[in-house]
Amino acid sequence: MQRTKDCFIIGVALFAMFFGAGNLIFPPYLGYLVGDKGLAAGAGFLVTSVGLPLLGVLACAKLGGTFTQMTARVGTKFSLVTTSCLILAIGPMLAIPRTAATTFELAVQPHLPWVPPLLGAIIFFAIAVAFIIKPRTIVDNVGKFLTPVLLLLLVIIIFKGIFAPIGLPADTGFQRPFARSLLEGYQTMDAMASVIFAGIVLTAAVNKGYRGKEVTAMIMKAGVVAAVGLAFVYVGLIYLGAQATSLFPLDISRTALLMGVARLELGGVGSAVMGLTVALACLTTAIGLLATASEFFSRHVFKGRVRYETLAVFMAVISALIAVSGVDAIVGFAVPVLTILYPVVITLIILTLMGPAAAGDKVVRFTTYVALTVSLLETIATLTGNAVLKEIISIIPLADAGFAWVVPTVTAYVISALYGFLTWKRSMGKLSVR
Repeated sequence: MQRTKDCFIIGVALFAMFFGAGNLIFPPYLGYLVGDKGLAAGAGFLVTSVGLPLLGVLACAKLGGTFTQMTARVGTKFSLVTTSCLILAIGPMLAIPRTAATTFELAVQPHLPWVPPLLGAIIFFAIAVAFIIKPRTIVDNVGKFLTPVLLLLLVIIIFKGIFAPIGLPADTGFQRPFARSLLEGYQTMDAMASVIFAGIVLTAAVNKGYRGKEVTAMIMKAGVVAAVGLAFVYVGLIYLGAQATSLFPLDISRTALLMGVARLELGGVGSAVMGLTVALACLTTAIGLLATASEFFSRHVFKGRVRYETLAVFMAVISALIAVSGVDAIVGFAVPVLTILYPVVITLIILTLMGPAAAGDKVVRFTTYVALTVSLLETIATLTGNAVLKEIISIIPLADAGFAWVVPTVTAYVISALYGFLTWKRSMGKLSVR
């Protein structure tokens, strides 16, 4: 009974850490775009917004460790640099400030317009630091206190839309809903966060007395709990957005649509309820990211010379200063950074889960570097507008869908795995002759 309770608490805490403001904004807008094609769109969205993060958690569970151990197969320096870049990207430089900026723009500014952005960010991060200053209690505090309120608000919004719909899904003429929804789910970037949050789950399980295979089993079950929760919320929000296809102008923004649907569903209190939901979603994500970033840099970069608590406060201050620049500025800077890192993370997750089929370090190293090279070249082409480089990238299959790295990476794996097999077979032949 205690094991089930622990699994549920850790699972709902993991759900809350995944579920940030972006996860609230993407699904309704997707439903709004696809209209009556919501079933196909929902399936595509869940593959990349729920399936990939779950695989990330399972990959870390398989190793019984963290993303640092996953990247170690490529090389020690690669591991330190890649993990540091990833944590900085989804940490104090981009994702953490975005949580505070989003909270301010959607939850504070509409109701308290006299509050300056910096003050809003300071209050937000003061609350976040209060939750993470004792690492042992992070998961329990999030799972027991913040997540139930967040889930309650989401359930109210979703069930209200199911039993009292604001409209009917209409035909919007949306083409290729499944394929295009894969990209929309891909943009949530939760697969990247999954390999980071898995470390928090691992620590929580160990602190509760679990050891060895028990820890692996706990992480896997908690990942499934989080995935089920995410799938339920995403499907519900897509359906709500589909109901609004004929109620708003075509050029409406994601945030405006979200607030508009909330007002139509819940009346005058709709914007307040949605604002509180956004604030809680952002806070739980900020807590998870801030705790992970502080722990990583304290242990792996500074080797314990700088305390976890000191780094948590320092990163909160930096995040608050960056948050003042606003959501749009932060998102604009984040896109190229994440475009480079995401393929590397997905490649390592899949190779880890492949087990013996990707057992050789040379296979992992070559395949990962190909994914990194293609994503890097694609990002350079986009940023510089280089016509020659763009033309080369466009030749690659799936490039028009934003997945130029996939085919070269799969090809690299097949070639390196085949070469490794032939080399092994040749060496075995020489041994048998002797």
